[in-house]
Amino acid sequence: MKDKNKNMSFLDHLEELRWHLVRIFAVISVVAVVLFTFQTLVYEEFLLAHLDSAFVSYHWFCDLFAFLGMESNFCNVSFPQKLQSLELTQQLMNSIWTSFILGVIISFPYILLEVWKFISPGLSKNEKKRSKGFIFICSILFFIGALFSYFVILPMSVYFFFNYQISEMIVNNFQMQSYISMITNTILGISIVFELPVIIYFLTKIGLVSSSFLKKYRKHALVLVLLVSAIITPPDVASQIIVSIPILILYEIGIVIAKLIEKKQKV
Repeated sequence: MKDKNKNMSFLDHLEELRWHLVRIFAVISVVAVVLFTFQTLVYEEFLLAHLDSAFVSYHWFCDLFAFLGMESNFCNVSFPQKLQSLELTQQLMNSIWTSFILGVIISFPYILLEVWKFISPGLSKNEKKRSKGFIFICSILFFIGALFSYFVILPMSVYFFFNYQISEMIVNNFQMQSYISMITNTILGISIVFELPVIIYFLTKIGLVSSSFLKKYRKHALVLVLLVSAIITPPDVASQIIVSIPILILYEIGIVIAKLIEKKQKV
């Protein structure tokens, strides 16, 4: 397989890549069609779930802040406002696009499989052995990130934005497009952020970063993480710390991974 890959021309590689992309798009499309078929269930039970005061995370936050001896409004959550659809085709187009984005998220392991099938012929037997858990590890990290964003970041963000008001003369009247985009973009974005150890692994392999480099700029990374946390969470210290901790842990795991790779490369 490796020899065959070496004898392939540039156009042959493009043709092979095209079929990988076609299969990826086909799988995403099938998942998207299924989600679109059950769009009412998907919206009410998943995408709009944070607008229900009985959502499980609000109870967790209430208990957590009470345990820490801090005041919190999560014990009395309410969302009196309803989302608006101001354009004739907005609900239809939003449902189609959202089904596709969720299709990408659900199909992530298959996307990785196709990527692996494309690059693996160019790897040596040794490299293939070392990369055996690539799809599994990446998928686990991705879905941990999805769960973290859905049950931690999004409840905080939804509650904050729905209750933030500059003046009583200004009324919050949110569009469904804005709300749903925040939900899907946050899930997808945080899931990718949770791939940090894998990204560090590959950057170390090709020599772009090292464990000493990551250690040297650890403080800078901490500031960056806190800034990101401040953007995606309500402006209180407790919320920012809750969001920052897993990202910092992933960064430290990345440093350990970089060290292991450097040791293997020296042998």
